[in-house]
Amino acid sequence: MKQPLQLEFLGMEASPALEAAVRRKVEKLEHFSPQIMACRVEVEQAQKHKHQGRPFAVRVHVRLPDHELTVDRVQDEDAYIALRDAFDNMKRQIEDRVRKTRGDVKEHDEPLHGEVVRLVDEEHYGFIRTPTGDEYYFDRENVAHPRFEQLEVGTAVQFLPEVGAQGRQAKRVSAGKHSFG
Repeated sequence: MKQPLQLEFLGMEASPALEAAVRRKVEKLEHFSPQIMACRVEVEQAQKHKHQGRPFAVRVHVRLPDHELTVDRVQDEDAYIALRDAFDNMKRQIEDRVRKTRGDVKEHDEPLHGEVVRLVDEEHYGFIRTPTGDEYYFDRENVAHPRFEQLEVGTAVQFLPEVGAQGRQAKRVSAGKHSFG
C-alpha cells in the first residue's frame, strides 16, 4: 500500500485488539490486489438505542489507481463480526474490480423467450419452444415464477438457455409479461 492505513475509532476508545484485527484484514486485502494505494477504516460504536445494545458500524474505503471502493456501515453488536463482514464485502469488490480490469468478467446469457408446448405433470418436467423452433427441456427445479403446477401449455415464458449433457435446457423459467414472437 502506498499510503499508511488510516484507522479511526468513533464514539469509543481506541482498541489495540481491534486495531490489530483491522491491520490483519488490510494485509489480506493486499493479497487480492497489490495495487491498493490507500485504505481508511472507521469503527464506530453507535449511541445506545432504547431497544438495542450499542451496535458497532464499520466503514472501509479503498483507493485503487483507477477506482475507489466503499463498504458503508456494516453493523453488528459484535465489533469483530461487523469487521469481518465489512472486509468480506470489500474483498468481493476488489476481486470483482481486478477481474473487470483483466477482462475476466463473465458475460451473462441473454434470456430467451418462448412458449410452454408440453408438460408432463406427474414427472414435473416440460418443454419450451422458442420463436425459431428450438425446444428446451425444463423441470420443476428450474421454474422461478410461478410454481411449476401453475404453468399451462401456451404460457409465454422467458428463461436462460443452457446446453447440458441431455441437450438444450431452460434455467430460471418465469412466466409473465414477456413478448413472444
